[in-house]
Amino acid sequence: MKKQNEVIDNLIETLKDGQDGFKQAAESVRNPALKALFSDYSDQRSRFATVLQSEARRQGETEPETTSSATGALHRGWINLKSVVTGGDEHAILAECERGEDSAVEEYKKALDDDLSPAARELVSLQFPEIKAAHDRIRSLRDAAKG
Repeated sequence: MKKQNEVIDNLIETLKDGQDGFKQAAESVRNPALKALFSDYSDQRSRFATVLQSEARRQGETEPETTSSATGALHRGWINLKSVVTGGDEHAILAECERGEDSAVEEYKKALDDDLSPAARELVSLQFPEIKAAHDRIRSLRDAAKG
């Protein structure tokens, strides 16, 4: 179960990075539709993390991950968002969000390839399509913002 705990904790960190990143993005754009979308994704990441934290506890982990990490944020592409948001350039913000989402999709794929308990696998399997859909939506918006 130690390996599963690491996998779940890594997903929780990834989700917390996304939650923070989308919150920053929402605060940085003027477009009300983008602001609402980023806020929704931030809330979604928070809900997903809470579900995984509950599952980790159910599996016997006493202290599941509760935060993002600076090294994780750097690795996951969200750290560059900080430098981009000050300019308020929607295309640049969307591009940075997409990079963070690329990482989230990869982390979910890796988790699904790992040896998870049936309950944990089910949760990750239910969340993954929504993570993938968010990634694809952000990519489409980024591409549209270019032109």
